[in-house]
Amino acid sequence: MQVLTNTKFETVAFQWPAGFYSDGIHIGLRRHKKDFGWLFSKVPASAAGTYTTNQFQAAPTKLTKQMIDQNHQLQGLLLNSAVANSCTGEQGWQNALQEQTWLANKLNVVPDLIGVASTGLIGAQLPMDRIKNGLPQLTPTKSDAVTYAVLTTDQHPKTVCVQCELSGQLVTLTGFAKGSGMIHPKMATMLGFVTTDAQIDGLVLQDMLSTNVDQTFNQITVDGDTSTNDMVVTLANGLADNPSLQAGTTDYDIFNQALHYVLGQLAKQIAADGEGATKLVECNVVHAATTFDGQQIAKAIVGSNLVKAAIFGEDPNWGRIISTIGATDADIDVATVDIEMNGILLVQQSLAVDFDMAAVQATLHDNQIMIDVDLHHGTASGQAWGCDLTYNYVKINASYHT
Repeated sequence: MQVLTNTKFETVAFQWPAGFYSDGIHIGLRRHKKDFGWLFSKVPASAAGTYTTNQFQAAPTKLTKQMIDQNHQLQGLLLNSAVANSCTGEQGWQNALQEQTWLANKLNVVPDLIGVASTGLIGAQLPMDRIKNGLPQLTPTKSDAVTYAVLTTDQHPKTVCVQCELSGQLVTLTGFAKGSGMIHPKMATMLGFVTTDAQIDGLVLQDMLSTNVDQTFNQITVDGDTSTNDMVVTLANGLADNPSLQAGTTDYDIFNQALHYVLGQLAKQIAADGEGATKLVECNVVHAATTFDGQQIAKAIVGSNLVKAAIFGEDPNWGRIISTIGATDADIDVATVDIEMNGILLVQQSLAVDFDMAAVQATLHDNQIMIDVDLHHGTASGQAWGCDLTYNYVKINASYHT
């Protein structure tokens, strides 16, 4: 399978790009953990976003989309967990606007440069007194505290930081995300943010982000449910002072690869931290008729409850995989499908082959499982990530409200 690879940048320890600051604190939205934070640039940044296609789009998601769509610029974001501010009617919308105004006043910028993002329980109104009292407590730090402030059922933050050189200037890209349940993005509970000091026009950044989200975040699934709050926002403040990136240049290609890598790493971390999950499942499909077919099949396999349960039970039941392939509307030849699990051939030309059951099961003890499908029906490919389905997933979601 041909995918973008990391050849011109290196992963580094977590750090914010030049000119970006953040903070995360506890204001009582959750019992004990951080639940409120901000992220901002000292100068206006080019901005791009992708958003949930759920028809009940939450007020903060709708507001941030509206702000970015105006002129593809933002300077700050106010973030909270515990309360999604979704399905909250006019009051919820006014609360999101109030948050925007409060942060704009704190940063001394116009409200149009401020976005908001919320995640948590659907249907509950934000406790605005706590938001108002918490805002003065936020300070401009270089810490990673904000990455904890957006967590809900996540076991840990998802973060990645890379650097690359563009026309002799060192550029940093730092991303973080939250998401563990209600994960089946279609925009793109799931929030993702990427900051960079690269210089790039907002519309150019939007095209780049949308394309890469389709290949990364939109190719993960935990439980097949799309949140009302899904959002991925990218901010580029230009303080690295590189020449503005233009399509068709070497610098553009390098930055595009770096962004793809950051989004891909965040997406895989979300899949691996699925609610109750014990295993990250990756599926690679090659020789598909079209890219859409390859991606559709890969995501269907990692999203199948039967496949997910079999992975949890460490059962190499390839029948569940091939039946999932056949249940899609992808263009396939039903006589030419090969299936491997952790590098061991299970199916060739759509027929079972002799394999060592104990050897395959031994590989399924690992916390990363690889499923490879060769359709022998074209030149396109697809890739997706998911996780196993465990008893704990049911326990977590049976009592989420309480």
